[in-house]
Amino acid sequence: MDRTVLVLGGGVGGIVAATRLRRLLPRGHRVILIDREPQHLFQPSLLWLAVGRRQPEQIQRPLARLQRKGIEVLTGEIAGLAPEVKRVRVNDTELTGDAVIVSLGADLASDAVPGLANAGHNLYTLTGALGIRSALEHFSGGRVVVLTATAAYKCPAAPYEAAMLFHDYLERRSRGHATVEIFAAESGPMGTAGPDVSAAVRGMVEARGIAYHPDHQLESVDPAARRLHFRGGASTDYDLLVYVPPHRAPAVVQQAGLLGASGWIPVDAHSLQTQVPGIFAIGDVTGIPIPSGKALPKAGVFAHREAEVVAENLASEWLGRVPQRAFDGVGACFIEAGSGRAGYGSGNFYAAPAPTMRLHAPSRYWHFGKVLFEKRWLWGW
Repeated sequence: MDRTVLVLGGGVGGIVAATRLRRLLPRGHRVILIDREPQHLFQPSLLWLAVGRRQPEQIQRPLARLQRKGIEVLTGEIAGLAPEVKRVRVNDTELTGDAVIVSLGADLASDAVPGLANAGHNLYTLTGALGIRSALEHFSGGRVVVLTATAAYKCPAAPYEAAMLFHDYLERRSRGHATVEIFAAESGPMGTAGPDVSAAVRGMVEARGIAYHPDHQLESVDPAARRLHFRGGASTDYDLLVYVPPHRAPAVVQQAGLLGASGWIPVDAHSLQTQVPGIFAIGDVTGIPIPSGKALPKAGVFAHREAEVVAENLASEWLGRVPQRAFDGVGACFIEAGSGRAGYGSGNFYAAPAPTMRLHAPSRYWHFGKVLFEKRWLWGW
């Protein structure tokens, strides 16, 4: 019997899941990928775009190209999801599948903090990265503040990478007296990876002369005065603000009743199955507790590997075989450090009692590895 799988979201997880399913399933089965944007944006490259090393067209690809692989691509806003009957409403169309893979990511909620949306540049959007690039090009000196508005956010290394890249950019261009500082809601960089990795990343930042201010809980921003206000009465000025906004699950997921106490979709840690049979969730939209008592970080590497597990297990089930794959919590990331160098961290986040991680010091070797990874992704998908 031919079946249909609906893949919601055209980010890393959605693309990997749809492509792997299409390769594993006979052509009679339908694989439908739905996203509100016609273009796939490779988000890790926004950092390079912000410092003038990439152009927008270099880091985007039309999702419609997936149709060459036999994947049906539908562009539109997902307006409704009925999990129990596996029905999705897109624009004025309703689609029903035999399985649904939710890979809708996290919404960026700049409006959750008074004044934030009008105060600076969002590091995690194309518009924001272009704004950062323009601001840096015209920057004549002053104080650059990189801000994390809340302690939990996707791509945990990104704000620290950004600070080091901005410092390198301004230093090489001698743009007057410029300083780069980080005001973080968290107690240390990449804390989920453990104290050793956190201390090492902080050391990378501070070795460049970038001041790091942890445990600053943002309450509001005064865009006119260029001033940040934190819980407890502390405040600080800025000349250029780059921020990571609060995150929240997409409204359509909340309305579908899929969210748990964490505010994200709870799933089985190994199969990514939700509480509703036939509904899977992967990537940033999930909330997965790990043995350390924290949550699995939101990062593309996990979305990628989770997508492979779900796709291979679903294909096995539909083809009458016993599913064999289990997500194991293993992941890795590059950490751009400026000056053509990058670090590389990898390990197992499911290890007990805490993640087992290894961080390689910044070098040109790892920077080149990140460039190759970008090229391979954009070429392959």
